[in-house]
Amino acid sequence: MKLNGKKIRWIIAQKLKGESTSTIAKIQGISARRVQQIYKEYVDTDKLPQVGNNLGRPRKQLSSDDKEIIDQTYSDYKFGACYLEILIEGKYNRKISHNRIHNYLLSMNLAKENRKKKQRRKWCRYEREHSMSAAHIDWHENPLLGLQVCAILDDSSRMVIAGGEYAHCNTENTIKVIDELVREYWDICPLRELIMDHGSEFGAHRINEDGSWDSEFKESN
Repeated sequence: MKLNGKKIRWIIAQKLKGESTSTIAKIQGISARRVQQIYKEYVDTDKLPQVGNNLGRPRKQLSSDDKEIIDQTYSDYKFGACYLEILIEGKYNRKISHNRIHNYLLSMNLAKENRKKKQRRKWCRYEREHSMSAAHIDWHENPLLGLQVCAILDDSSRMVIAGGEYAHCNTENTIKVIDELVREYWDICPLRELIMDHGSEFGAHRINEDGSWDSEFKESN
């Protein structure tokens, strides 16, 4: 069990009252040795032991070479931290986490804080019991190859059941991926639901007043 200041004060108070170490350890869900360590530190220093301070790995600072690489890569591509991480690793064989890159970009006024990402997000779990009951379709950009990738992911098995790499992200190429899905799986089991966002490649950004939408992508399916 995780200790805090209140629990440590209680442990010391019980020891001062003469309570046995084993009883205190059992109540707090910790080892008897840990109780002894806490009480010994209190006796030696006459101060309450501190917990949770200066724990974890020390923060690693960016070297001048790292900063120069980030500056050069950002100047060349103008991407955000996540894509810069991929580019730097591929081009310079240097691993710099996107969090460190983002913090550096913030310090140089090359990025902005996203307040929405700092708020606790509502958790929505998509995971159907059976395969082909639902799938997700979306596009992703590969900055190293300069290609757009479209993939359909089965919600239950998390398997990529169709996909392709294209020069452009558009409705025509999205339909090609859907056609691949139909060719490979429709005879086995037609997909019941396809989950997507409101991207223009799906035509779903053109929503009517009643909530319905029409597009070439929808008509093809």
